[in-house]
Amino acid sequence: MYFLITLLGSMEIGEKMSEMRYEAPKTLDAAVALLAGANGRARILAGGTDVVIQMRSGRIEPELLVDLKGIPEMMAIAAENGGFRFGAAVSGLDLIEHKALANAWPGVIDSVNLIGSLQVRARASVGGNLCNASPAADSVPALIAAGARVSIVGPKGKRDAPVEEIPTGPGKTSLAKGEIVVSFLLPKRPAHSGDAYLRFTPRTEMDIAVVGAGVNLTLDGGGICREARVCLGAVADRALLVPEAAAALIGSKVDAPALDRMAAAASAACRPIDDKRGTREFRIKVAGVMARRAAELALTRARGN
Repeated sequence: MYFLITLLGSMEIGEKMSEMRYEAPKTLDAAVALLAGANGRARILAGGTDVVIQMRSGRIEPELLVDLKGIPEMMAIAAENGGFRFGAAVSGLDLIEHKALANAWPGVIDSVNLIGSLQVRARASVGGNLCNASPAADSVPALIAAGARVSIVGPKGKRDAPVEEIPTGPGKTSLAKGEIVVSFLLPKRPAHSGDAYLRFTPRTEMDIAVVGAGVNLTLDGGGICREARVCLGAVADRALLVPEAAAALIGSKVDAPALDRMAAAASAACRPIDDKRGTREFRIKVAGVMARRAAELALTRARGN
């Protein structure tokens, strides 16, 4: 609560904010009831690194703000069926410092490590990074490449979905009114597998991706790729799973010809925009380069596992 007051309490003279109700439920049922019953504009507060900035800038003026950090399921990290489940409100820094998860899924941690500054990562959550639905979100391509799934609760009960089904466009998700992403499940890591996430930005840090690429692959005992997933960020209206790029790796030793085919497929799948941070042509070219480099790093990690 102090963090929220600190950021909102320094409004400039003359600025206005409509009356807002703040709630901090202790159970998922209570949170769902609040959101489902909201008559006006409602927003969720997890880390607050997106929603508070949007409120201060006037982009959004919620009538109800529901803080989820007091709900145990939203804040836990636990082993599950050989994989890991972590709450959607867990901070990025807590994920980075969880040694077992970081060792199993270094590519996911690569992506979380790129979210803002150290101070931001101490607050920001992967759930917020997903549900903010920015096409340039760093954690989303890595989670999709990892085959992560989300657990969702809402007025109609519980459901699971792959991460790639949540964002539907810039600032938009497939979540219905009252639905909350509760947790993420990273599956059990097979032997001889590895993942990686890389991005291109004009600056080395404190920037958003011009292009991001997440790759996850598994080798058989002979070093042949038997499973792969490739996902791109910032090259479409949402993170883009590219089956054609994965297919270029499967059945190969992830050698130079396979990587060339994979890079070409990644570039061919792009549908980016032109903006001040990069032209369409530049993003298409760089997508193939970043996907190739991410695949090479994932291969190195797979051979080490």
